[in-house]
Amino acid sequence: MSQQNIDDASKPKQLLAYYLFYPVLFVMIIWAVFGLMYIFHYQWYDWGIYPRKAAGLIGILTGPFIHDGLRHIFNNTTALFILMFFLFYYYKRVVWQILFWGLILTGVLTWLIGRPSFHIGASGLVYMLVSFLFFSGILIGYYRLIAVSLIIVFLYGSSIWFLFPIVQHISWEGHLSGFVTGLFLAILYRPQLKKIYDVKKTMNMTPDDDAFLKYFDDNGNFIEMPKENSQKNET
Repeated sequence: MSQQNIDDASKPKQLLAYYLFYPVLFVMIIWAVFGLMYIFHYQWYDWGIYPRKAAGLIGILTGPFIHDGLRHIFNNTTALFILMFFLFYYYKRVVWQILFWGLILTGVLTWLIGRPSFHIGASGLVYMLVSFLFFSGILIGYYRLIAVSLIIVFLYGSSIWFLFPIVQHISWEGHLSGFVTGLFLAILYRPQLKKIYDVKKTMNMTPDDDAFLKYFDDNGNFIEMPKENSQKNET
């Protein structure tokens, strides 16, 4: 095997490691904060979002990292890892913009409409990602993104009920804020993303910065190596 073929074969592994790195890092930070709270008996709940109070604005940045129990943090971080992986894999050109504006807008909406209580946890961010991934896939119409939308429905479709005040201690306001923010961002970024994926539809080979996707054919089936590498080996 030539050195070029070895380098080409290593690209998907490098990309996969990149797509996994930040979701894992984000989840580890959340668990580290939870560990400090548990070990040292810290009470950081007042670092959550407190609606319509100036001091409560800091919770927009800090609230998603604070959780009040194992079930709470486990459910949120499991969902975050899966959703952030999809975001980094399919939307890498806008991923940081989506995360930044998603965090800020979800927090601001929660601050505006929330009950007078501390709103903590990453569930608002989870609902933002669920909403963005679902609606952007439908609006863009690219088959791989539609497949992601269907996966999102399968995994998190039942969570739609928690957009409403059916459980007293759950911040449905944060869930609703995240869902609305995700829909807004899907509409806002649709023209830019659709332009990118419309190009993919008309190309036999994906762009170089999508090297990992070369290992799938036009129907989404895995192939052992990209077409151009196969041709080089046969030659």
